[in-house]
Amino acid sequence: MLTTTLKTLFRRDLEKLIQELSQYTNESKIWHTEKGISNSAGNLALHLVGNLNTFIGLHLGDTGYVRHRELEFSQKDVARATLIKMIEDTIVMIDKVMDELTPEKVAALYPIEVFGGPIYTDHFLVHLSGHLTYHLGQVNYHRRLLDF
Repeated sequence: MLTTTLKTLFRRDLEKLIQELSQYTNESKIWHTEKGISNSAGNLALHLVGNLNTFIGLHLGDTGYVRHRELEFSQKDVARATLIKMIEDTIVMIDKVMDELTPEKVAALYPIEVFGGPIYTDHFLVHLSGHLTYHLGQVNYHRRLLDF
């Protein structure tokens, strides 16, 4: 089933995000930006946590999550351990919500309109996995480029 595959991919990539953050030799560099690099690894991690908790947790799992999207990009100097805990909690949430999704709910229209119109839940879940992978690649590049 698609949810089993996506659950595996979300877990894999979020665990890789934890590994990337853990590999910074200088924790403060998690929040570093340079000319032409507007988002730090820390802000990308906050953004991914907010995104997944909103679109999977809130809208599919009724978790009650409240997103503060502007803080995902403006908040700075959150401790690495705190970021990692947030990511670990997101993994737990995704596992729970994905386990509870019925095939009918996955095949139905997503509960809210995104991208300017209706979209099916299965399509949007695949998009969310790609979104995670995209930003995970940015974090990897950020670490290799700026952690010196």
